[in-house]
Amino acid sequence: MPNHPITEELLEHVDDVDGVASASANVALGVAAAGALRFARMTGSSIAGRDAAPWVTDFLNAAYYRRTSEVRDVDDLRLAFAILTTYWYRKASGRRLHLSDLAAFHRVFGKHRFEAHGVLSREQLLEGADRLLGEGFGDAYADDARRAWGIAFPTVEERAAYEPGKRMRLARLGPLTPESAPVDQQVWHTYPPVEMPSAKAVIGALTRPETWPDYASAIGRFTPLRAGGLADQTFEIEAAAGTDSGRPVFTRGYVTITRLVTPDDPESLAAWFAELEDGLARYGEDEPRAVPEGATPLVGFDLTTHQGHFMGNGHNRLLLYTHEGNAWVRAAGTWDPMPWHVERAYRLAGKEAQHAFWGQDGFARLSMLHQLAQHLEERPEDR
Repeated sequence: MPNHPITEELLEHVDDVDGVASASANVALGVAAAGALRFARMTGSSIAGRDAAPWVTDFLNAAYYRRTSEVRDVDDLRLAFAILTTYWYRKASGRRLHLSDLAAFHRVFGKHRFEAHGVLSREQLLEGADRLLGEGFGDAYADDARRAWGIAFPTVEERAAYEPGKRMRLARLGPLTPESAPVDQQVWHTYPPVEMPSAKAVIGALTRPETWPDYASAIGRFTPLRAGGLADQTFEIEAAAGTDSGRPVFTRGYVTITRLVTPDDPESLAAWFAELEDGLARYGEDEPRAVPEGATPLVGFDLTTHQGHFMGNGHNRLLLYTHEGNAWVRAAGTWDPMPWHVERAYRLAGKEAQHAFWGQDGFARLSMLHQLAQHLEERPEDR
């Protein structure tokens, strides 16, 4: 689609809008331009409004991205996200963070940042969080029993009472957008498998979606938006590009698990993996098998996009298998050809991040699957 002056103006100034405004935009711009409008709205996080984006990004920069590579620790970034999300839950749940929330963060972190040339150490993050959220935040964050959904809860009971629907309402999900182009025009791609400590540990981790923020990488995180397990779970994906420059650009998208296969239904399990192998063989460009010959498939599930996803229409898959005594997880995706606005953004900022997030090139700090493996490696009691 060629650039349109109305489209450009709206994309430059659009803020989060409700369904009525979105419908009006569809009428004014047409379907294709409205798709670009929704794509442009998918910046940052659902819990932060447009006016909060500069200070939220600055806080994350201070905690991780602005540090030199030698002293970056991905768990410090997870900690910073947890501080933001816990503040949202305790102080602002039901609404987004706004510019008015900056003052509270500046009071507890501003002095440290000034003294340290714009960066925050882990100790300063924890000290500031205790002042911001009350003594004991650090202990709650370190406690697996009280940390979930990216939030540190004061008690186990409060964690159990959490309502993820509060964040779901801010997300304002669009409809599911699976791939619909002719199959020979779709993109089929699988990423390198990542070795895990054990299949039991992986299943135990992935079937508790509330723990997925614990495996966030430097460029992406999954936060569940529904109560319950994997079946029909919806995730908000917050992704970052340009992180090596210390000036990340954040976007978000939504996916829902639309199909889950396990050994409890052997026929569905076999059919799911056979369908994947057939698609990769027919339509992938020199793509390897998803599961090596002689391996045992264990679990697979589809993550189908919602409207406005930064990869366009399609679905990704995560699959677990064992081979020669070792457990492996890998991702494999199927996508429609990208609309112009998605393809341009993906080419400029997203392609390398997308590949790294699912384990390509083996950069552990960038890959959710490598972070999952490291997390499980540190917890032998879970294997």
